[in-house]
Amino acid sequence: MDNSVIFSLMLSFLAGISTGIGGILGFFIKKEDLKALSLGLGFSAGVMIYVSFMEMTRQSEISLGNALGNNLGHWISIISFFGGIALAGVVDWFLPETVNQDELSIEQDNPKLFADKLHRMGIFTALAITVHNFPEGLATFMAGMSNLTLGASVAVAIAIHNIPEGIAVSLPIYNATGSRKKAFLYSSLSGLAEPLGAILGYTLLRQVLNDLTFGILFALVAGIMVYISFDELLPAAREYGKGHLAILGVSIGMLVMAVSLKLMQ
Repeated sequence: MDNSVIFSLMLSFLAGISTGIGGILGFFIKKEDLKALSLGLGFSAGVMIYVSFMEMTRQSEISLGNALGNNLGHWISIISFFGGIALAGVVDWFLPETVNQDELSIEQDNPKLFADKLHRMGIFTALAITVHNFPEGLATFMAGMSNLTLGASVAVAIAIHNIPEGIAVSLPIYNATGSRKKAFLYSSLSGLAEPLGAILGYTLLRQVLNDLTFGILFALVAGIMVYISFDELLPAAREYGKGHLAILGVSIGMLVMAVSLKLMQ
């Protein structure tokens, strides 16, 4: 294994472990502070919505357009996007529904239901971000293989926007369980999908990765992330907060993603 391969794998690893930094930042929101929790959940939703619509679907359309032509590629991207929403809905259906939304109370008299809902939300978010991080790790690796300077720039930018993704996982897990170890573990493991994507790309998938498979994968992941944002994160953010805290969090999350994605260009 030559030095460029080792360096590219290290870049993917460093970009991935930045989710653990976000996981640590989630600890600073107090368990009893529901306003801060609302703002944080809105922030997480903003991150996922922005990256889905402004980055993942756009990359999907470009890749599929290259593979199939603009018209057919656009239709396959649309189908894949809504396929991702459907897939997330199926997974959601089979996950144990521990909380009835109509009966949920954010008051202190119902702490068990409150914790169960947040825990389920955190697990689901971790799964989606794990899938999302796989192609990012592969992209970082490929960029590093083609140009070490480009690879380093991409890795730094991805690391920046992985931090709020780590918050998206850590925040509900920590507030549900009170366990810093568990929150950090889940956020860190979701980030390790990036070096895993790089390793698999180098060893197993070099022969089958192309614009077609990349385009479908990006659109599927975008659909999954949109489903989680609108079905899990935003409703919870509105329940646990007052006034416009949720939309403020969404706006800040989108701004962070806009800036970090701009750095990738």
